Amino acid sequence: MGLRKKIKRELIGTSEYPSNKVFTISNVITLTRLVLTGVFLYLFVTDTNRVVSLVIYAIAASTDWLDGQIARRTKTVSWLGKIMDPVVDRALLFTGVLGLVLHGELPLWVCLLVIGRDVYLAAGSIVVRRFHKRPIDVVLVGKAATALLLVGFCLLLLGFPRVDGLGVVPDSLSFLPGLTSGTVPVGMFVVYAGLVFSMITAVVYTVEGALAIKHACEHPEDEEDDFLNPEVEDDATA
Repeated sequence: MGLRKKIKRELIGTSEYPSNKVFTISNVITLTRLVLTGVFLYLFVTDTNRVVSLVIYAIAASTDWLDGQIARRTKTVSWLGKIMDPVVDRALLFTGVLGLVLHGELPLWVCLLVIGRDVYLAAGSIVVRRFHKRPIDVVLVGKAATALLLVGFCLLLLGFPRVDGLGVVPDSLSFLPGLTSGTVPVGMFVVYAGLVFSMITAVVYTVEGALAIKHACEHPEDEEDDFLNPEVEDDATA
């Protein structure tokens, strides 16, 4: 059975010591983002109304920043939120990718790369958790990758402004829009930037996971701390 680590009460709800609360404002916002994700995909794939679906996607994407800010500023960071947030982010990305691919507005390889990276990280997380009990925190470069991809997909959904391609590859390589000489929505370049950051994120998490496993093997006593249920130290007894 894990040891209960004693911490000060005011630290509960911070990024370092999330609470076990379920019903928080940030968690409700995250759940709302998931619902909006499904609504967007239905409207976009069925060609119900492209403008409305784009607005819904943009609103859902903007809440990714909002829920995190609220949780940190109000000290309501929770374990559920830390788990749900990246999962919902992935769902939002996947629906954007899927909708664009189905409409032929995004190369299939982009979809496979985004999904492949997340499958790799999910598998790696399972391996790491066998040794290191505490989940690895989201890194800044990962948040940047998500933000770039979401903005890029929003611009692709919008379809403009359109700019000339770089012309660095032959026009016959149509699966590389933006790198040929044809015109493309500027969002394609933002998506490329997001993909680069995504690959960097995969490397960063791989290194952090390896270091976490190494530390757990060298200091198994640290893994006995019950980080989910720390013992709260009252001010009166401090």
